Amino acid sequence: MRAVVTPCHGGLDVLEYHDDWPDPEPAAGEVLVRVGACGLNNTDVNTRTGWYSKGIETGTGAGAADGFAATRGGDAAWGGAPVVFPRIQGADVCGVVVGGDAGELLGRRVLIDPWLRDPAAPHDLARATYVGSERDGGYAEYVVLPAANAHPIDSPLSDAELATFPTSYVTAANMVRRADLRAGETVLITGASGGVGTALIQVARERGAIPFAIAGAAKTD
Repeated sequence: MRAVVTPCHGGLDVLEYHDDWPDPEPAAGEVLVRVGACGLNNTDVNTRTGWYSKGIETGTGAGAADGFAATRGGDAAWGGAPVVFPRIQGADVCGVVVGGDAGELLGRRVLIDPWLRDPAAPHDLARATYVGSERDGGYAEYVVLPAANAHPIDSPLSDAELATFPTSYVTAANMVRRADLRAGETVLITGASGGVGTALIQVARERGAIPFAIAGAAKTD
């Protein structure tokens, strides 16, 4: 398959395009998804540059172009496990299930929940991993993921539009859940023009809460 591969931590120059990368093979409980579109999320940039490393203490806003020299290779991952290279990144995937342990998902258009939790301990963050970080993601023609993370979707939006949703909306949903936001309550959303901010506005409204938004003047409209 065609894939964009990250061989190591670094800047944009480390990314490699391949047209002969091995197709992924689904295991039991996994599905094979043909990628329709994959979003570029900040977590992909952070993983590539090594921003998540505990060795990075200063200048965290300056490494997107070149990566961070002080990365500790074993801890520069989103979750508890290290990034193993080469890695196919891409957390935000929209596509069609074309194989694997698919059942009724076969042939369905799906959005992928990129947060991979241990079914035996779903609330144990030490066991949580992320698509495109500790596991190959959607910068390729195909991706293999747990069937439980593939959610059927019926929407008039394009694959490219839908691929902007997963990380932002999962983040927003977890925030309002942890805050126990309830109908009739008022919530102040800072950075409301960003991906998570716009998601928070909609999730808050869905819960019957009243969102007030703060955004920079250039993005207010």
